Amino acid sequence: MASYVKRPAGWLVRVSYKDETGKFRTKNQGGFKTKREAQLFANEYEIKSSKGELTSKQPPLFYDYFWEWYETYRESSIRNRTVGTYVYAHKILKKFLPDARIDELDRRSYQKFLKEFGKTRAKSTVSKLNSLYHASVTDAIYDGVIQKDFIAKSVLVYDSEKTWDIEYLNEKETKQLVAHFLETRNPHYTSKYMLITALFTGMRPGEIGGLKWQNINSNFNTISVKQAWSEPRKDFEPLKNDSSYRTIRVDKWLIDLLKELPHTDEQHRIFANQFKTIPTSNAVNKVLRAAMKELNIQRKGFHFHSCRHTHVAYLLSQGIDLYAISKRLGHSDITVTSRVYSYLIDEYKQKTDEKIVAALADLYPYPVTDNKVSAAK
Repeated sequence: MASYVKRPAGWLVRVSYKDETGKFRTKNQGGFKTKREAQLFANEYEIKSSKGELTSKQPPLFYDYFWEWYETYRESSIRNRTVGTYVYAHKILKKFLPDARIDELDRRSYQKFLKEFGKTRAKSTVSKLNSLYHASVTDAIYDGVIQKDFIAKSVLVYDSEKTWDIEYLNEKETKQLVAHFLETRNPHYTSKYMLITALFTGMRPGEIGGLKWQNINSNFNTISVKQAWSEPRKDFEPLKNDSSYRTIRVDKWLIDLLKELPHTDEQHRIFANQFKTIPTSNAVNKVLRAAMKELNIQRKGFHFHSCRHTHVAYLLSQGIDLYAISKRLGHSDITVTSRVYSYLIDEYKQKTDEKIVAALADLYPYPVTDNKVSAAK
């Protein structure tokens, strides 16, 4: 049996059913936009009851479900460096929602969580964790653990002072930095070579660290991206996704520059230094910050990965097609590139609009005077 009550927040349904022990229990569920939705929910619940699919076991706490979901669906397919993100996401749920069962959460309670958590975090942090939580909730609905998506249409809350636009260097600064690296390079210390490679290929730091000599093709001046380097494991690992496996065309001088590096590493790693190790991101950043300080280039939050952003900014400034940039970066599709670099794209849109207007003006053969069109003589 089911009863229905209309409330300001939507329809509430109360379903009575027998659990596996034969005891009568009730299930309350609210938030339905129409009575019809509430009736469908009740019918489905009663069918499950008749089949003996309902038990007295309570649904798990959200943070417990999230971790079980991670171990079941994600752990085997993610890279080692990504594990920390899931550990952090689980820790946050346990801290902010310690007693929240996944079936008891609704949009309002989840939004309150975002408000509390996000007020001291950057937008990128809130957005990343929210996407992970939403993925787990989507699977929970598919698996029949819960009925409603309480994360859909949530509004991200974050600290704008901790949220920066993508940092990149302009053309002049990039040329200064490249010239500095070339003038001060030492083949026994590979960090500067890694930074130059990042600026001219747009490769991710891990992809650069994972390059082997067999990935260089001197005949066609290309670099094939086939594996990444894991700092925590100090070993090779698969790339981020299928689209990350790609071949990048470069100028011959970059190939010749890389050939300066020793070819003595037993694993054939291009950027293994004199200590037979790949420089860590922290080590590369230390070299980068020292160079920028010497050149008086001031950029808040600029680091190794920002060289990838600088590469994109320069290509956009030269009018390179976004699809070609997306393929060069190893993105799964152009929408990823558009989303990640929307700030840069908007910045160069004005220049493109001006070119469009100028180009279209040539199509119109008549001058306009006093708000009237007169035929050209």
